[in-house]
Amino acid sequence: MKKRILPLVALGVTATLGLAACSGDSGNGGGADGEGKTLTVWIMQGTNPDSTAFLDEVAAEFKDQTGADVEFEEVQWADAHDRFVTSIAGGTTPDIAETGTTWTAEFADAGALLPIDEYVDGEDGLRDDLVEGLEVAGTYEEELYGMPWYAGVRSIIYRADIFEELGLEAPKTWDDIIAAGEAIKAAHPEIMPFPVPGDAEFQVYPWVWGAGGEIATQDGETWTSELDSAESQEGIQFYTDLATKHGFSSAGATTWKETDLRDAFVAGNVAMMLSGSWTPNAIIEANPDLEGKLGAAVIPGKDGGIAPSVLGGSHLSIFNNTENADLAWQLVELMTTGEFAEKWADETGYFPGVQSAMEEALASTDPLVAPFAQQMVEGGASVPVTPNFGAVQAKKTTNAMMQSILSGQKDVATATEDAAAEMTELLNQ
Repeated sequence: MKKRILPLVALGVTATLGLAACSGDSGNGGGADGEGKTLTVWIMQGTNPDSTAFLDEVAAEFKDQTGADVEFEEVQWADAHDRFVTSIAGGTTPDIAETGTTWTAEFADAGALLPIDEYVDGEDGLRDDLVEGLEVAGTYEEELYGMPWYAGVRSIIYRADIFEELGLEAPKTWDDIIAAGEAIKAAHPEIMPFPVPGDAEFQVYPWVWGAGGEIATQDGETWTSELDSAESQEGIQFYTDLATKHGFSSAGATTWKETDLRDAFVAGNVAMMLSGSWTPNAIIEANPDLEGKLGAAVIPGKDGGIAPSVLGGSHLSIFNNTENADLAWQLVELMTTGEFAEKWADETGYFPGVQSAMEEALASTDPLVAPFAQQMVEGGASVPVTPNFGAVQAKKTTNAMMQSILSGQKDVATATEDAAAEMTELLNQ
């Protein structure tokens, strides 16, 4: 069977947190005449720092270049997939939308997206500059449907001030996580040492991989979920035990999304959590008192090393019902290359979608940069690359499994067996 873990070094990527300049200029300054036209664009929201000022700048520059207006609408990640499915079925999609890397192939398979190869190939050197992992995720049946915009990876974010107070070091093994959690629990009973959110799928897979398990593997045309393998069960048992055995979480966290986890950290109620490279900026923006009090560390494997973490990210995709395809591409190019790509990376902490912007941060000694860069290069991984994985996410197979364990309705063996059966069925539809 073919492993689905895709380390970034195997994808031909030199990773960074996007603090360098991107290739190209800020759009081509010409092209389609947009006078009197308006583009509608959906941008995801829920974990990013406030992007209002950035989007206003993009709209103003695009207006200057083309004469066209842009209407940005922010859509919550948690609601986005269902909203996309509904809008595709009803023919009410926007001109452009940010599509998660696990969704682009699904929407292309549904016939909703416009292939953009002619545009990418028409820009000098742009094709060769795309981050390969994001390009692969945006390709379906040998056509590119998603322009790489940004990528991110999750690592551990922790309260460095509390760790210093208690003489703790960033965890390097699973046992270290437990030891640190017990010390924090004893000294600060008002703080959750390591909450386990039940509605946060991408928080689960590092523990599966860290124990040597897999989400699913492919043999020929057939997919098989391996969430119920002994290795995967060990990882899920450890992760859920943080809540059910060690008391590092809370009953309320059983239904938490990643945004709820972040909000609890911002409020000062959390000591350690898995979170994205884009989160430190958002945390400090929401609570300036936490500046200088945060630390970051790679996710450890069971006995050390680096556990793989999901390479998440987004494309900008053009929907095929647009009446202004050329104009839409101009906006996509403006946002994903040049000064606006650089500005987005600087403001959010995301990895940019072009390789020319991904060179300097590997050498960074910033404690809130270097661990994420290391995590991405040495432990960036992919969920199963198939349009059907969108159906798994829509059904919330992994989240339902987690909630059944955290609530005490099922033990790990039963919950993982049920989830694996459902995932296998969905992946092979």
